[in-house]
Amino acid sequence: MNGAKLAFRGLTILLALGCAAGLTRLALTAVLHVPLDPNEGWNAYHSLAVMSGGALYPRSGGFVFNNYPPLSFYIVGALGMLTGDNIVAGRVLSLLSTLGIAGTIYACLRVMSVDPWRALFAACLFIAGLLIFTDYVGMDDPQLLAHFVALAGLVLLLRQPHTPRDVVIAALLMALAAFIKHNLIALPLAVTLWLAILDRRAAARFAIAGIAFTVAGLLAFRVAHGVDLIEQLNSPRLWSGEGLIANLRAFLSWEDVPLFGLAVLLVLGRVDGNVIFCAIYAAISVFVGAAFAGGAGVDMNIWFDAAIALALATGLLLEKLAAQAWIHLAVAAGCLISMTGGLWSDRNDAWFTRDYWLHPMADDAERAAADIAFLKSHKGPALCEMLSLCYWAEKHEEVDVFNLGQAYAAHARSDAGLVRLLDAGYFRAIEFDSLADFTLTPRINQTLLHRYRVDHADDNGVFLVPR
Repeated sequence: MNGAKLAFRGLTILLALGCAAGLTRLALTAVLHVPLDPNEGWNAYHSLAVMSGGALYPRSGGFVFNNYPPLSFYIVGALGMLTGDNIVAGRVLSLLSTLGIAGTIYACLRVMSVDPWRALFAACLFIAGLLIFTDYVGMDDPQLLAHFVALAGLVLLLRQPHTPRDVVIAALLMALAAFIKHNLIALPLAVTLWLAILDRRAAARFAIAGIAFTVAGLLAFRVAHGVDLIEQLNSPRLWSGEGLIANLRAFLSWEDVPLFGLAVLLVLGRVDGNVIFCAIYAAISVFVGAAFAGGAGVDMNIWFDAAIALALATGLLLEKLAAQAWIHLAVAAGCLISMTGGLWSDRNDAWFTRDYWLHPMADDAERAAADIAFLKSHKGPALCEMLSLCYWAEKHEEVDVFNLGQAYAAHARSDAGLVRLLDAGYFRAIEFDSLADFTLTPRINQTLLHRYRVDHADDNGVFLVPR
C-alpha cells in the first residue's frame, strides 16, 4: 500500500475517532436535565399530550401551538414511557438517528460501488459537520429521525435493478418521513426527477405511490384529529432577507469544499447515473433550503438534505480519484481542513479539560436543578420560554412563547388575552430567556414588569414571581 492510501486511511480513522468522541460526550449529556434548545420542551409536551390522551393539536386562539406533523410525537411518547422522560427519549432517538443516517450514507455509497474506506470517510464527514456546525445531534427534535427514515427508502432505490416493490416501499418511507418532519421534500423531488431521466415507468410508480400515501396520511390525520394538517403546519412566521443571508453564510462555511468537489465531480463523471442523482439532490436541496432559510426560527437543519447529498457526492468524487492517490488524499484533507476551520472558530478552552469529556455539563446540571426546583416550589401555573424547565418542573404547558410571538409579530393574534392573565397574576412563576431582547410585545413586557418582580437571573434566563 502506497503512502497516500495509508495516509487516507489514517485520516479516516482520525475522523471516525473524533466523531465517536463527540457522540460519546453527547450520550453522557442525554440523561441530564439541562436545557439545550427551546424545541426540546416543546416536543416533549406534545409527546406527553399524545400519551396522556390530551389534544395534540390545541384549539385555535389559545397560547399553545403545534405546527409539526404527528408521527414523531407518537414515537417519542412511546419511547418516553420506557425512559420516564420524553426529552431523554427524544435525545436518545436523535443520537440513534444520527448513526442511522451515517449508516445509510455508507450503504448508499456501497451500492454505488464506492470503496468501504471512502464510504466510511463520507459518512463520518457528515457526522462531523453536524457536530461542529449544528446542535441537533442528541437534541429532542424529529429532524434527524425523519432523514433516517427517508434515506432508508433511498437505499432501496439505488439498488440495481430495483423492483416495483422497492419503488413503492421507498415512496412509503419518504411519505412517512414527511409526516415526521414536513420540510423533507427535497429527496422525493430529486428521486422523482432522477427516475424520470433513467426509468420513466419507475418515476411514475414512485410519484403515484408517494401522492397516494400522502393523501391517505392527510385523510387519516383529519379523521384522527379533526383538523386540517396543512392548515396546522402553516402557522404565522416572519421572513427576512437578513436571516436568509446569515443562514446561507453558515451553510457555505460548512459545505464550501464539498460544493466545489461536486462541481469537479460533474466534470469527471457527468454521464454517470449516480453523479446525476447527487447533482439533482444537491441542487434541489440548496434551493429548498434557501426558500426556507429566511424564516424566523429556521436553523441549520434546513440544510441537512444538502449536506447528505454533498456527503454522497464526496464519496463518489473520492472513488473517481482513486487512481490519482495524492490528489485523492488532498481532496480528503481539504474537507477535513474546512471542518477544522469551523471547529476553530467555535473554540472552547474547556475542550482541553478532563471534565469536559468525562463529566460534561456538570455545572449546567447543578444550575438547572436549582431553577427547576424554584419553578416546582411555586405551586400553580408557570410560564417558561425554555419549555424544558417547566416540563421537568412538572408544570402544564401554558404558553408557546416563540410561536405566540410570531403570531403577534405577524398581526395574526391580539396580545390582550395574555396581558389579562399577567395583570391578574395568573402565573406563579415565569421564566424568560431575556427581558432586554424580549420575545413578545411591548405591552406584555410592560404588564410583566408592573405585575411581577425578578427573583433571580442566570444562564437559563430571568425568573420572575408576582409582586
